[in-house]
Amino acid sequence: MLSLPAFSFVNQPPVNQRLAIYPGTFDPITNGHADLVARAAPLFERIIVAVAESQNKGKGPGFSMQERITLARLALADLPNVEVRGFDCLLAQLVSELGAGVIIRGLRAVSDFEYEFQLASMNRHLIPQAETLFLTPAEQYSFISSSLVREIGRLGGDISGFVHPAVQQAMRQRWQKKQPETEGDNYA
Repeated sequence: MLSLPAFSFVNQPPVNQRLAIYPGTFDPITNGHADLVARAAPLFERIIVAVAESQNKGKGPGFSMQERITLARLALADLPNVEVRGFDCLLAQLVSELGAGVIIRGLRAVSDFEYEFQLASMNRHLIPQAETLFLTPAEQYSFISSSLVREIGRLGGDISGFVHPAVQQAMRQRWQKKQPETEGDNYA
């Protein structure tokens, strides 16, 4: 069996078990994401919502990393121990550099488990000092995903129950800019 070496850095800060990182692309941040952060916030001194720079995401509004950071900050503004920041490196590097002891991951359904289990296992090899904590969203958010929200928003559907009002507004503005001129097209 091949054993992967532990991820290590010189001059790492000590591990803080009361510091958690919640990584993701958050394109866009949804009420499900915000629910997980709000429920995790009392468990930790500090939570860092780490917005990943993702070069290979599929279709959708494709918010830039800075736009996603801004929207996440607006959606999570009422949580004083939550910080939002971007990152463009391996998650293991970020966790090690910050000395975080916990990685928060969300599980919406059984179908998420296999992928999340693989990620947690790989992270355990790369950064054995950090534990992965799986949280499930409240039932009213268990079906929400960023990709579904993007699709509904792109097609003009009501996403108000799925995202913060600032996210809804940003998506509406994004899709209005991308809509081609349809003057003269009348399908009714």
